[in-house]
Amino acid sequence: MADIVLATFNARYEHCSMGLRCLMANLGDLAPRARLLEFNTELRTAEAAEAVLALVPRILGLGVYVWNARESGMLAAELKRLRPELVIVLGGPEVSHDTEQQICRDADHVIKGEGEEAFARLCRQLLSGQPPAARIISAPAPDLERTALPYALYAEEDIASRVIYAEASRGCPFACEFCLSSLDKEVRYFPLPPLFAAWSELLARGALKFKFVDRTFNLDIQRASAVLEFFLERYRPGLFLHFEMVPDRFPEELFALVKKFPAGSLQLEVGVQTFNEAAAARIGRRQDGAAVENNLRRLKGETAAHLHADLIIGLPGEDLASFAAGFDRLAALGPQEIQVGVLKRLRGAAIARHDAQWQMVYSPQPPYELRQNGLLDFFTMQRLRRFARYWDLVANSGAFPESSALLRAGRSPFGSFLKFSDWLYGRAGQTHGISRARLLELLKTYLTEELEHPAEITAALAARDALRARPASARGARRQARHCGE
Repeated sequence: MADIVLATFNARYEHCSMGLRCLMANLGDLAPRARLLEFNTELRTAEAAEAVLALVPRILGLGVYVWNARESGMLAAELKRLRPELVIVLGGPEVSHDTEQQICRDADHVIKGEGEEAFARLCRQLLSGQPPAARIISAPAPDLERTALPYALYAEEDIASRVIYAEASRGCPFACEFCLSSLDKEVRYFPLPPLFAAWSELLARGALKFKFVDRTFNLDIQRASAVLEFFLERYRPGLFLHFEMVPDRFPEELFALVKKFPAGSLQLEVGVQTFNEAAAARIGRRQDGAAVENNLRRLKGETAAHLHADLIIGLPGEDLASFAAGFDRLAALGPQEIQVGVLKRLRGAAIARHDAQWQMVYSPQPPYELRQNGLLDFFTMQRLRRFARYWDLVANSGAFPESSALLRAGRSPFGSFLKFSDWLYGRAGQTHGISRARLLELLKTYLTEELEHPAEITAALAARDALRARPASARGARRQARHCGE
């Protein structure tokens, strides 16, 4: 039984909801009257509704994100039919914009923005019988020096088998129009001493996998260095850390610290997004391409960090040839992963201002991916979407290093892999549900029949790949820590 239930749908079991834990930590004296419920997006609506209603709550706080908007909408509608008296409060990035055009119709209240203080205040009003001020609540950003930290709410199961999410800052000073973080231009910081105390307690409890959600972890070099030094001093085998870094901002003191981390312990996500300077300027992205290249080359050559670099397909004004050139330029730098993402029109993001000029057509369903524009027609976008999926399965997975190296050989890794992608879709007819064993056989066939490599060589390569296809512990941790939504 609980008066307040905080719930959300996670994309995978390995993910923990940091947002729910932040809300719970800041409920104060109401916390003993609240419960957390985390579902996976595969869970049926009726089963999620049953879990909520079994606690007989008076208030449900539901965290809504682009990856769970459909499931959240179905749950809210179902609960309103079953228990009209249940007060449903929605929050999260997906409902902080266009609040009258989506699942908010089934909510009693919607909190826009960071909800730690606003949700606690609303719950006190509702539970004491006071009428709340408004249905739509625009929450001011909380003072991070007074905000309670959520880390004690990670359970033993979380520590044992899930990724622990952490943050040292909120906000982003950049204005990239595809990203909601660009709407909050002020970067605010949590005080480091309480963070270090909380993380020390997690480490003492056995936590090993940490993913930092800061959008620009290395914006403040002194603070970033302090956090890295904190974990270096407490390093033990199995520790894995993920940080999102600004790729053109790596002074020598940061390089020196990154070099100290052993292989398998540090993953750096670097959002390159595009090397097309005109496209970058068009969407408000400030980036020094030459500095990006130099830093990635040094990180790959001088450190043991695992580099996860991002590129976006479909930015307004970037055609297929430009994206291909950017992909090849990035591939030449040798990051272990190149995450190819399709442009999304997130609710509230300024990228929408380009719709008319560049004939941008997006899916109306989450995650609102681009379907076509004036430079990339629908069928080209479908080819590129398959390219991204197959690249993830073959190259990013780390399961087929020998075979994928052959697939990328030649003057253009993009062109070589696109050719394989087209062939693979012709043979498999699908992008999901392909077993690893089936994929290995298809790789052997393509390398032998299409690229005309001798059968004995491709068989030997496939045999080595088959052995490596068993997930290593470090690779498994990296895959668990990747952001998706993801």
